[in-house]
Amino acid sequence: MIEVYYAEDDETIGKSVKEYLKQQNCKVAVFDRIADVKKALIGHLPTIVLLDWNMPDGQGNELCLWIRERWKTLPIIYLTVRGDSHDIVTGFQNGADDYVVKPFNPLELTARVKSQLRRYTQLNPNSGARETVNNEITIKGMSINRDNHKVIVDGEEIKLTPIEFDILYLLASNPGKVFSTDEIFEKVWNEKVYEANNTVMVHIRRLRGKMKEDTRQNKIITT
Repeated sequence: MIEVYYAEDDETIGKSVKEYLKQQNCKVAVFDRIADVKKALIGHLPTIVLLDWNMPDGQGNELCLWIRERWKTLPIIYLTVRGDSHDIVTGFQNGADDYVVKPFNPLELTARVKSQLRRYTQLNPNSGARETVNNEITIKGMSINRDNHKVIVDGEEIKLTPIEFDILYLLASNPGKVFSTDEIFEKVWNEKVYEANNTVMVHIRRLRGKMKEDTRQNKIITT
């Protein structure tokens, strides 16, 4: 069963999401304070974390950073009314895997949760996913190892979120091939594009920053 920890201080929204996800065979615990989420996480890791931005005792982005410092691949999805581009970029920079703006379609939320869980099991063979082989790529001074989720660029290891890693691995697996943003979204998120958005490009910009593409003469990612 999918275990969900949901940080949400609005009781009505918390109950609504909980009831809907329970119908999708999820076990959901709703927390209205960041301190309670942290305490619960230390005691037991769920399958996925959903979090709001504004909480009574702090900010969801602080919680996201706190989680990502301790658990590199635990799936995290923002559920928030804060939907401007700056907030979305900040959410991804803090380590979130996806960002859903309220109000949202419950079917979309379910699809995004399931998408993150597919990616998580692919990156964590011991969780029950099929283990892959021969998954190391070397190209343009960069090596990517699918099995240990490690990326080395010019001799330096860079830390990527699961989605950033999947995007990079997709592109490196198809050198010279041109992908549209919709194609990247559908292949990495494993779902159809609901509407035009800049989610993919936010991750691409973040990837380029971590890889110091602005100082490289021989670019790894080009558009």
